[in-house]
Amino acid sequence: MSGQFEATTEIDRPVEEVFAYLAAGTNDPRFSPRVQAITKTPEGPTAVGTVFTSTVKDAGMKTGRRFRITEFEPPHRIRWAEVSKNSVMATEGGYDLESTGARTTRVRIFNVLEGRGIGKLLVGLALSAARKDADAFGKRIKAAVEAS
Repeated sequence: MSGQFEATTEIDRPVEEVFAYLAAGTNDPRFSPRVQAITKTPEGPTAVGTVFTSTVKDAGMKTGRRFRITEFEPPHRIRWAEVSKNSVMATEGGYDLESTGARTTRVRIFNVLEGRGIGKLLVGLALSAARKDADAFGKRIKAAVEAS
Protein backbone atom coordinates (compact mmCIF):
# COMPACT_ATOMS: atom_id res chain seq x y z
CA MET A 1 0.00 0.00 0.00
CA SER A 2 1.13 3.52 -0.68
CA GLY A 3 -0.41 6.96 -0.55
CA GLN A 4 0.37 10.63 -0.67
CA PHE A 5 0.04 13.58 1.64
CA GLU A 6 0.59 17.20 0.72
CA ALA A 7 0.42 20.71 2.08
CA THR A 8 0.32 24.12 0.43
CA THR A 9 1.26 27.41 2.03
CA GLU A 10 1.72 31.03 0.99
CA ILE A 11 5.02 32.56 2.15
CA ASP A 12 5.76 36.27 2.35
CA ARG A 13 9.13 36.06 0.61
CA PRO A 14 10.23 36.11 -3.05
CA VAL A 15 10.38 32.71 -4.75
CA GLU A 16 14.19 32.81 -5.05
CA GLU A 17 14.58 33.27 -1.26
CA VAL A 18 12.11 30.49 -0.47
CA PHE A 19 13.77 28.14 -2.94
CA ALA A 20 17.24 28.83 -1.49
CA TYR A 21 16.00 28.17 2.05
CA LEU A 22 14.34 24.87 1.13
CA ALA A 23 17.11 23.76 -1.23
CA ALA A 24 19.67 24.09 1.55
CA GLY A 25 18.04 20.95 3.00
CA THR A 26 19.66 21.38 6.39
CA ASN A 27 16.94 23.77 7.58
CA ASP A 28 14.46 20.92 8.00
CA PRO A 29 14.81 20.69 11.83
CA ARG A 30 13.51 24.29 12.01
CA PHE A 31 10.08 23.25 10.65
CA SER A 32 9.92 19.49 11.11
CA PRO A 33 9.99 18.39 14.75
CA ARG A 34 10.57 14.81 13.53
CA VAL A 35 14.03 15.71 12.21
CA GLN A 36 16.58 15.48 15.02
CA ALA A 37 19.71 16.01 12.87
CA ILE A 38 20.57 16.29 9.16
CA THR A 39 23.71 16.40 7.03
CA LYS A 40 24.39 16.93 3.33
CA THR A 41 26.79 15.11 0.99
CA PRO A 42 28.69 16.42 -0.82
CA GLU A 43 29.26 19.86 0.68
CA GLY A 44 28.44 22.81 -1.54
CA PRO A 45 25.30 23.75 -3.45
CA THR A 46 22.45 21.26 -3.62
CA ALA A 47 22.09 19.56 -7.01
CA VAL A 48 20.77 16.36 -8.55
CA GLY A 49 22.56 13.55 -6.70
CA THR A 50 22.99 15.40 -3.40
CA VAL A 51 22.17 13.11 -0.47
CA PHE A 52 20.68 14.27 2.83
CA THR A 53 21.11 11.92 5.79
CA SER A 54 18.90 12.51 8.80
CA THR A 55 17.89 11.08 12.12
CA VAL A 56 14.15 11.29 12.64
CA LYS A 57 11.89 10.39 15.51
CA ASP A 58 8.53 8.81 14.64
CA ALA A 59 6.19 7.25 17.17
CA GLY A 60 8.94 7.40 19.79
CA MET A 61 11.48 5.54 17.63
CA LYS A 62 14.60 7.03 16.03
CA THR A 63 15.48 5.94 12.50
CA GLY A 64 18.03 6.95 9.93
CA ARG A 65 16.85 8.33 6.60
CA ARG A 66 18.74 9.03 3.37
CA PHE A 67 17.20 11.08 0.57
CA ARG A 68 18.74 11.71 -2.86
CA ILE A 69 17.81 14.78 -4.91
CA THR A 70 16.38 13.51 -8.21
CA GLU A 71 15.29 16.79 -9.84
CA PHE A 72 16.47 20.32 -9.17
CA GLU A 73 15.06 23.23 -11.20
CA PRO A 74 15.67 26.61 -9.51
CA PRO A 75 13.59 28.37 -8.39
CA HIS A 76 10.51 26.22 -8.94
CA ARG A 77 11.01 22.49 -8.40
CA ILE A 78 12.86 20.07 -6.09
CA ARG A 79 12.27 16.31 -6.07
CA TRP A 80 13.74 13.60 -3.87
CA ALA A 81 13.54 9.87 -3.27
CA GLU A 82 14.38 7.99 -0.10
CA VAL A 83 17.27 5.60 -0.64
CA SER A 84 17.42 4.19 2.88
CA LYS A 85 15.59 0.95 3.58
CA ASN A 86 12.93 1.60 6.20
CA SER A 87 9.59 -0.10 6.77
CA VAL A 88 7.75 3.11 5.76
CA MET A 89 9.55 5.18 3.14
CA ALA A 90 9.00 8.37 1.15
CA THR A 91 9.57 6.87 -2.29
CA GLU A 92 8.95 10.26 -3.90
CA GLY A 93 8.59 13.77 -2.56
CA GLY A 94 9.12 17.34 -3.50
CA TYR A 95 8.52 21.04 -3.40
CA ASP A 96 6.74 23.03 -6.11
CA LEU A 97 7.21 26.79 -5.81
CA GLU A 98 5.25 29.46 -7.65
CA SER A 99 5.69 33.20 -7.47
CA THR A 100 2.34 34.78 -6.58
CA GLY A 101 3.57 38.36 -6.41
CA ALA A 102 6.73 40.41 -6.09
CA ARG A 103 7.30 39.16 -2.54
CA THR A 104 5.03 36.14 -2.16
CA THR A 105 5.47 32.47 -3.00
CA ARG A 106 3.10 29.51 -2.98
CA VAL A 107 4.82 26.30 -1.87
CA ARG A 108 3.40 22.82 -2.26
CA ILE A 109 5.17 19.98 -0.48
CA PHE A 110 4.25 16.34 -0.96
CA ASN A 111 5.52 12.89 -0.07
CA VAL A 112 4.43 9.50 -1.37
CA LEU A 113 4.72 6.99 1.45
CA GLU A 114 5.11 3.28 0.81
CA GLY A 115 5.24 0.38 3.23
CA ARG A 116 7.68 -2.50 2.91
CA GLY A 117 7.58 -5.69 4.95
CA ILE A 118 5.94 -4.86 8.29
CA GLY A 119 5.59 -1.32 6.99
CA LYS A 120 2.72 -2.47 4.78
CA LEU A 121 0.73 -2.71 8.00
CA LEU A 122 1.99 0.64 9.30
CA VAL A 123 1.83 2.87 6.22
CA GLY A 124 -1.88 3.60 6.69
CA LEU A 125 -1.21 4.94 10.19
CA ALA A 126 1.75 6.98 8.94
CA LEU A 127 -0.34 8.47 6.12
CA SER A 128 -3.18 9.29 8.48
CA ALA A 129 -0.83 11.10 10.86
CA ALA A 130 0.93 12.96 8.00
CA ARG A 131 -2.36 14.05 6.45
CA LYS A 132 -3.68 15.21 9.82
CA ASP A 133 -0.52 17.32 10.34
CA ALA A 134 -0.25 18.57 6.72
CA ASP A 135 -1.77 22.05 7.25
CA ALA A 136 0.27 22.62 10.41
CA PHE A 137 3.38 21.41 8.57
CA GLY A 138 2.78 24.01 5.85
CA LYS A 139 2.38 26.70 8.53
CA ARG A 140 5.66 25.64 10.16
CA ILE A 141 7.46 25.92 6.81
CA LYS A 142 5.96 29.40 6.34
CA ALA A 143 7.01 30.53 9.82
CA ALA A 144 10.55 29.16 9.45
CA VAL A 145 11.17 30.75 6.06
CA GLU A 146 9.72 34.10 7.09
CA ALA A 147 11.82 34.10 10.28
CA SER A 148 15.05 33.41 8.38
